[in-house]
Amino acid sequence: MAFNMPATPQRPTPGAFINTPGPNRPGGLFRGTAPVQPQQQAPLVPVPAQTKTMIERAADTVNGMLERDARYPDLSTYVKQGISADYEMATSAAWTPFQRLRTYEIPERIFEQINQVQMSTAMGLFAEINHAWVTIDNQLYLWDYTHPNPELVGYEDQPDNIVSVKLVKPRAKVFVDTISYLLVVATQADIFLIAVECQRGPEGVHSVTLYRTGLKVSIRGIHVKAIQGSDKTGRIFFGDGRDTEDVYELNYQQEDKWFSPRCSKTNHIRKSIALPALPFYGTQSHNHVKQLAVDDTRNLLYSLSSNGTIRIFHLNSPTTLNLVITRTLTATKTSCGHLVRSRLLEHASVQIIGIDPISAPEATQLSLMATTSTGCRIFHSTTSGQYYGDDSAAPNSIQVLHIRLPPPTDAQPPIPGAGTQLQVYGATQIDVNSPALSGTTNTYRYAPGLFFDFMRRTNDPNHSLFMSAPHSGQIAHPQIARQELKYIETAQMLNLNGVMQDIGLVTEPFSASKSPLGFGNELAVQFDKPLSEFAVMTHNGVETIRRRRLVDIFAAIIKYGGGADGIEGDMRKVVKQYGLAETATTALAVACGQGSDIGPDERIAMISDPEVLELARKAFIDYGGKPQLNENATVEGLNPDNVRASPRHDGIAMYIARLVRSIWRTPIIQEKTTPGVGITYSPTHKVAKLQDVQRALVRLQEFLDDNKQFIDGLAGPDALGRATSRQDEVELQGENRALTSLLQMINSIIEGIAFVLVLFEERLEEIMLLLSPEVQQRARQLTFEGLFSVQEGKDLAKELVKAIVNRSIAKGSNVESVAEQLRRKCGSFCSSDDVVIFKAQENLQKAADAGANADRGRIMLNDSLRLFEQVAKSLSMENLTAAVDRYIQLEFYAGAIRLALKAAQEQDRANKALTWIKDGRPLQDARKDSYTKRTACYGLVFKVIEAVDLACNSQGPVPEGVVSQISRRKFEAYEQINNSDDEVFQNFLYDWYLTKGWADRLLEIQSPFVVDYLRRSSQTDLAHADLLWRYHAHYSDFLSAAEVQFELAKSAFALSLDKRIEYLSRAKANASARANMSGFTDAPANRHRFSRQQLLKEISDHLDLANIQDDLLQRLRNETRLTGERREHVLTTLNGPILALDDLYNNYADNGGYYDICLYIYHTADYRSLVDIRHTWSNLIEQVHNEAVRDNHTSPWELVAHKTEEVGRRVALNENVFPVQIILQLLLQYDVTQYTHDQTPSSRVAAEQDTRPYVSNLTWPIDVLIRLNAPYESLIATLESLWYSQEFPFNTRANRKCIVKWTIYATERWYEMSRREGQAFGGVETAIGVADVLRVVLGGGELGGERSEREWSERGREVRERVEEVAR
Repeated sequence: MAFNMPATPQRPTPGAFINTPGPNRPGGLFRGTAPVQPQQQAPLVPVPAQTKTMIERAADTVNGMLERDARYPDLSTYVKQGISADYEMATSAAWTPFQRLRTYEIPERIFEQINQVQMSTAMGLFAEINHAWVTIDNQLYLWDYTHPNPELVGYEDQPDNIVSVKLVKPRAKVFVDTISYLLVVATQADIFLIAVECQRGPEGVHSVTLYRTGLKVSIRGIHVKAIQGSDKTGRIFFGDGRDTEDVYELNYQQEDKWFSPRCSKTNHIRKSIALPALPFYGTQSHNHVKQLAVDDTRNLLYSLSSNGTIRIFHLNSPTTLNLVITRTLTATKTSCGHLVRSRLLEHASVQIIGIDPISAPEATQLSLMATTSTGCRIFHSTTSGQYYGDDSAAPNSIQVLHIRLPPPTDAQPPIPGAGTQLQVYGATQIDVNSPALSGTTNTYRYAPGLFFDFMRRTNDPNHSLFMSAPHSGQIAHPQIARQELKYIETAQMLNLNGVMQDIGLVTEPFSASKSPLGFGNELAVQFDKPLSEFAVMTHNGVETIRRRRLVDIFAAIIKYGGGADGIEGDMRKVVKQYGLAETATTALAVACGQGSDIGPDERIAMISDPEVLELARKAFIDYGGKPQLNENATVEGLNPDNVRASPRHDGIAMYIARLVRSIWRTPIIQEKTTPGVGITYSPTHKVAKLQDVQRALVRLQEFLDDNKQFIDGLAGPDALGRATSRQDEVELQGENRALTSLLQMINSIIEGIAFVLVLFEERLEEIMLLLSPEVQQRARQLTFEGLFSVQEGKDLAKELVKAIVNRSIAKGSNVESVAEQLRRKCGSFCSSDDVVIFKAQENLQKAADAGANADRGRIMLNDSLRLFEQVAKSLSMENLTAAVDRYIQLEFYAGAIRLALKAAQEQDRANKALTWIKDGRPLQDARKDSYTKRTACYGLVFKVIEAVDLACNSQGPVPEGVVSQISRRKFEAYEQINNSDDEVFQNFLYDWYLTKGWADRLLEIQSPFVVDYLRRSSQTDLAHADLLWRYHAHYSDFLSAAEVQFELAKSAFALSLDKRIEYLSRAKANASARANMSGFTDAPANRHRFSRQQLLKEISDHLDLANIQDDLLQRLRNETRLTGERREHVLTTLNGPILALDDLYNNYADNGGYYDICLYIYHTADYRSLVDIRHTWSNLIEQVHNEAVRDNHTSPWELVAHKTEEVGRRVALNENVFPVQIILQLLLQYDVTQYTHDQTPSSRVAAEQDTRPYVSNLTWPIDVLIRLNAPYESLIATLESLWYSQEFPFNTRANRKCIVKWTIYATERWYEMSRREGQAFGGVETAIGVADVLRVVLGGGELGGERSEREWSERGREVRERVEEVAR
């Protein structure tokens, strides 16, 4: 939101503005005062629209308006060096800045006493206590001048004539607290003090009581005419009003001390004893003290002498008074002559008739205003060595800074640029000799610049009163009138009904701020503080005058028809002088009934005339302006964020801000510690003040609601229909957003104040005790702004509401009525759901009182659960936790679980948490918040589970067959858990079970959620995957268990190879088992047998592969050739996931020369290359033999036989990997080349040349294959082939003998085996073929006549006969 900023004043003093370079001075520019704000608006950091709520936007707007009001210029910025005479004289009654209220007559009894006067009489006002006074000789009388029939309060107990009377504030701790004022009475002989006790009512002081104090001191020879007291310190000063310019102090204290009596006087001018001024002793001086004035903000006392000399005293300590500056009238006139040449200042008859201090919070540079008898106001600046720095430092110089001349005699409004400050070349000249205020007798100035000038006109026995006040509109916003910042006043003349005797300020001194910046802004406080009211006493009575607010002037314009240009003309004048925003604020205030006027009974009354309110409403709508698109905004394009809201919006915001300005940033609660009582809490602001603000906002809310169809931004779609372009639509959208946020803020403030009012209707001390120390501290620090606009403040208010209700519950009050009252008054802090919660809490308390096991107690528990479930969505975590804890205490376990699950479900009705889980729980995802909220509720369920388990385990022995109460409640609790259809809860519960080591509990849960949970989590968790196949097997779904085990064996989990083989083995067994499809898994009951067989085949293949890899792993662990890092890498790789056959063969088996494992790989891969297979077998036989020889084995052939048998059994005699013909040929070839079976070599030479070892077992190659159940047909056929081929090494006679023997042996074994099975050789045809082979082999004559060979010949003959017999 953009504000109109004041233009930079002309000719700024170097260093007087932040942005103007100036010489460095010690202590800063204005040390001890608020810093002067720069005139330019600070750059705003753009905040994304989505980061602020509507209430936060409205709060920013209200703060912006308060800051705008706080930027009202310091008095020193427009009353600066030079002269001025810019006045706007009221041309009609509606525009007058002041208004006469009523006249109070002097009581007849006073005149009766005056008629008896012998010497003297005087009268005056104590306006601050609504009393007037009169002295008649030695008698003093006071009366309440506002009372129609007042009672006279008299003091007549002293003999001397009274010279002067003054009401002052007492010194602290001298009198009792009920004494609020002291009456200083000076007579011709003494000066004494009278204590004044005031009885105050709603309308102010209504009666006073006077008490003697006994504080009295002689003042003979001193004619006291000026008395002044310090409100801050209670010091009392008085001056000689006849013979000298001495200034005295009246000292008083509670009791006499050694060196100081209770009451004494001190002459601060002449410290030593002086002789009285007698006619025969020197020349008598007639200069005397005319006036005294105290500035407590600067610790200064000013005195004005009868010759116009101004003296300044510094109160540098509580008991001293030092004269620091003396300024004669001549010096003052000389200084004025440097600024202007005027008869009003230079004439010899011109005197200074009054001085008025200007407090430090009002102006940084100006400190004193002196007024001449010609009506000229001379503004002085006092400075110390710190250059306007330390306000408490003693000044050492005074200078005239500005002269305010009387208005021109023609009483015309000033011409813009008609002269302000020092004259500018070409500007219109000021009438510097205007006699408009000639004849001035008394002048008074009140903050923030209200000036009263009393004059005696020729031939007029009564006084005339000139009154002026700063023009707040043109001073606050000079750019609206397109002129520089200057001193402009609105003024009027008033004829009094008598001769002025005294004037006083009835209301509190004006102050819109505690610093010069913003101090004088009357516009800011017109709805927040009482009107400034003054009482003027004449010899005919007391006349009261009030300062009119802009809202009163605006209402008067409408009510009385305006000036010469009518209402429309005056409206345009208001807009010109104050701007559209201020005009909208004022019109809105009048329409809401804020305007006031003097009624027929001479009392101030709010204007409620329907015609006035209607015209104000029209003005608010007609002069509200339009929103505008800010082309310099940071967001590009047609965006509502770029829209500058209308002046109408600013007017509403300004009205709200000014209504709440005094409470906005203040704490709600005020803490006070009283001895003997302790800590008490009270409202920071009076309840009546809060109610006034609330009523004004309610009226505003009603007004906006009644007129929303006429206000762009609130009219809804109808307004958009009138838009002619896209830009108009965007502007209306921006306006709607801004106005809607203000409406929400209005409602928030109304309800917030209602809550505060309800809060202070209770015993706040008892409520605070129910809160935690942290919450108590936050409650003490909570401001109205935090309550109205910050979510933390609203949450804290809800805590206080809960405390109020809990207090009512503890006292046994009807909670429903209390909660309903809270809901009705402040619904945002106590909604209908809160009412239900409070009722549920009440039932819970009643259940506790009745007892958990009583029937009524259980009924109340169920009722509380029902109510809690109704508002589960609105239950805070604190309330939910408290309810669950209470349920646990009352052993209502099932109800606690049910409530927690219901609350979790209400936290995430869209089930976002479940989709987040199924999507893999991505980290940067908004759905995670929903999951977090739900799990917080689930944590309470776990708390209940632990409590019920502990209670069940702690119970004593229970008779057999009897179900204990706690066991039944445990069953009910677990029934709630297991029957829950909340999948997120079930998943979270299973996680909790596993973290607790309760995995077996999952196996007992018959729920489909278990499978989904385990299947989903098994992808990343080995324990969950292991538990999944156990769950399937537990419910006899063996095929699903096999699938999980198979997947585990293939997974990337850190599993050893042994574990993978175990999983594959279990999977193979489960896949082969008959399944029971009645379990709680998703396995289909009609799963195809084909898929089962396919799974079984895949498992078997992977098992073979795993076994091969395990063989390699075991072989490589014992491998001496593998060392170092390579060894670790290879072993780690093999002891992990199952590798592919190609990798196993190429990288390990073939490279390492592990030929048996190569054969296993051939078998698994169904490899059929006989060349490679024969070569591998040949290498294997050779490798086994060489290793046996290297190890000095006595019979290497045995190892060869064992390895052959081992491979054969491993591959199940697979014809591709274990071709019997080739293997038998290789074994026989190995046998005849490596060993000999002949113990009697044919010759000595042969024996010496043949180094082969002798092996007695000739038939071991045949035996190996027979043990493997190799087909005999293949054996006989292989031997027959070797016989006919006669290849090396079977081409020698010795080796051919071996073939004959092997054939005989094989045939014998075949015959024996086949006879046992039923038919020799399996049939006649086979026998015929065998017979032919035997015939050829035995007929070759290879067997000789040696004894061993004869045995073989005989065995051959026998077996041949048997074969032929079978063949026949």
